[in-house]
Amino acid sequence: MQYHDPSFSADLIRWQKQHGRHALPWQNTRDAYKIWLSEIMLQQTQVSAVLGYFARFLERFPTLQDLAAAPVEDVMAQWSGLGYYTRARNLHKCAQRVVAEYGGVFPSDPALLAELPGIGRSTAAAIAAFSSGRRAAIMDGNVKRVFARVFGINTYPGERKTEEAMWARAEALLPEAGIESYTQGLMDMGATLCTRSSPECTRCPMQPRCVAFATDRVQDLPVRKPKKATPEKHATMLLIVDRDEVLLEQRPASGIWGGLLSLPELDGHNAANDDDDVLPEPDAAAVAAAASPFGSVESQERLKTVTHVFTHYKLHIAPLLITLAQRAALAGEPRYTWLPAASVADAALPAPIKKLLLELLGNRTDAQARMF
Repeated sequence: MQYHDPSFSADLIRWQKQHGRHALPWQNTRDAYKIWLSEIMLQQTQVSAVLGYFARFLERFPTLQDLAAAPVEDVMAQWSGLGYYTRARNLHKCAQRVVAEYGGVFPSDPALLAELPGIGRSTAAAIAAFSSGRRAAIMDGNVKRVFARVFGINTYPGERKTEEAMWARAEALLPEAGIESYTQGLMDMGATLCTRSSPECTRCPMQPRCVAFATDRVQDLPVRKPKKATPEKHATMLLIVDRDEVLLEQRPASGIWGGLLSLPELDGHNAANDDDDVLPEPDAAAVAAAASPFGSVESQERLKTVTHVFTHYKLHIAPLLITLAQRAALAGEPRYTWLPAASVADAALPAPIKKLLLELLGNRTDAQARMF
């Protein structure tokens, strides 16, 4: 095959054994549960952000069986703040599938792994390589960046033809032995040397063969995705409080923040546009009508707009603080709940909503005294 080059893997394995990362908490183990958990958490997330979540997650769910048996709400609460919440829902589903179909033991075949929820081709290969020593190719953002620079790939890696060619190259470059060090080496090189903005080419073992370095195109490769204007969305959210509790609504399982608790949105005060104009102030009658199922309004106050940036758009949240004069019963409304102020920090809330509530609560230690 035209991409076959044993010297590439040999150089990479040699470098990884001497200079790569060896002390991460999910390394130096064949425990597929820990390896799988780390791979899911590391999808589109930096190692530094994952470390704390990984430790807390294992403390709460020490085994795959513990995770599979836990309520999904507990899983979402442990994931809160890590982002990309579909990963957490798929994590729970995957644990249940492995317990039900494989007796709680992850299969070693990458093809079978890739059929499980939340595990794609590259993640399946990484799990199989690290837990079972299987020869399988990975292809994440780090690998694409390394390949684009080392081999001088001049087309956008997200294009189907380019990605297929990269996969073919990745398969052809697999070593006959040392797959663990090779796979880790690709990850380590992309994360520590061949970084997006400040690559350390002088320390890179691939520098002698790197086309991007030889042609002074390191900053130009990989080719970036054609830019599009970032869409802007706006929403007025109701921050309804009564004494030491705040009203929250469980979001639908699909969509952003699926399955998490969040603030109810004011119907008719959402917008999607390409500018950052603020939403108009809702009139008192509309607010009273929206709050009426939960009680009578004593006061309302428009708080500072909060902007949260997702992968594909920006969301501008206009919080409306509503204090109730008298609370109504939540009969027949299972998706709503009153959350005590003291429970906000540990609740399954989206990061911007949790931050908003914690900032509003202040830093005093007495939860009931600090609430609104």
